[in-house]
Amino acid sequence: MDSLSWPLSVPVLSDGVVTLRAATPADVASMHEMTQDPDMQRWTAVPVPNTPEMSEAFALQIGAEAWDQGTARMWVVEAADDSGRARFAGNVDVRGGPVADLGFSLHPWARGRGLMTRAVRLAVDHVFTECAVESVHWRAHVGNEASLRVAHACGFQLVGSSPALLHERGRTLDAWTAVLRFGDAPVPRGRWLDAPVIETDRLRLRPFAESDAARVAEACGDETAGHWLNTLPRPYTLDVARAYLADCTWQAAIGSKLTWAVADRETDALVANLALMHLDGPNPGTAEVGYWAHPDARGRGFMTEAVRAAVRHALAADGPDHEPLGLHRLSLRAAAGNVASNRVAERAGFRRIGVEREAELLGDGSVDDLVSYDLLRDEV
Repeated sequence: MDSLSWPLSVPVLSDGVVTLRAATPADVASMHEMTQDPDMQRWTAVPVPNTPEMSEAFALQIGAEAWDQGTARMWVVEAADDSGRARFAGNVDVRGGPVADLGFSLHPWARGRGLMTRAVRLAVDHVFTECAVESVHWRAHVGNEASLRVAHACGFQLVGSSPALLHERGRTLDAWTAVLRFGDAPVPRGRWLDAPVIETDRLRLRPFAESDAARVAEACGDETAGHWLNTLPRPYTLDVARAYLADCTWQAAIGSKLTWAVADRETDALVANLALMHLDGPNPGTAEVGYWAHPDARGRGFMTEAVRAAVRHALAADGPDHEPLGLHRLSLRAAAGNVASNRVAERAGFRRIGVEREAELLGDGSVDDLVSYDLLRDEV
């Protein structure tokens, strides 16, 4: 336990952009305002409803007791707003030790500026060097992309999804987990595979949005999709679709898969899904192409148009609008009886290289031959 009592026991940490310090009465109004934000209520365990008195107790009593008892280190995050005024931006806390847990939240005005990444780096560096902490664990609701991006940027090892790990407001929730150990570099361990926006004559390849979930459920719940893609859950509900979108985010974060929502350029309605898979495999220069189309988009050439655009991004060595992947080989596989999928591969320029006999299990329990294709960079 520190010889000084709160707030004198709280070290002031700064990197010139963000400052970590003890809370003051002047922070309470902004802290309470932050607790009313729908995103904070959705993604954190903040009590709902939340009163100004509860925010005051958290800032000036709970935080003070934690510092004095040595059970947690809780800082206010301060940064300059667009006018240059230094103000409350959020809070970050590291609880326990030598194995510790990390928590943080940002006021809506401060989001999207990289402030929490800076704050977490300061807090974690302090507990590693001054508080005998050996590891810091991060947990977040599955789907909380903003929090995942902070963990990724700070060099946390992204571990995976743990079922029913969190219990908040009477709910049991699955959690994403990650860990940072003493001595780990506080920088990303790999490239986050963001899906760049690519436009063609009729389509826009873009990142998925939460609003796409209903169209995903319609497409993957379709009888034809279920026949050719036997791994699709049955029934394919809206919750299953949301879980799929969250998994696409996680796979992008660990560098395994890049996924596009293929949308109509005029309406932005989802018409297809397109992914480059196994990008973290033993050969970093290759990927497998996978796709499906919404029932009302089939037979219109959309999938071929989208795959051609994705191929250019994947195999190009450089590009004017976004950083390409610079791969040298793409593979693609389709059930022999899936005429539409095979036609897309051929029209997109893939070369048929072989057939695996009775290698594809279909949705009705039967098996089909599996046709293999590939495409090399110098063939585009």
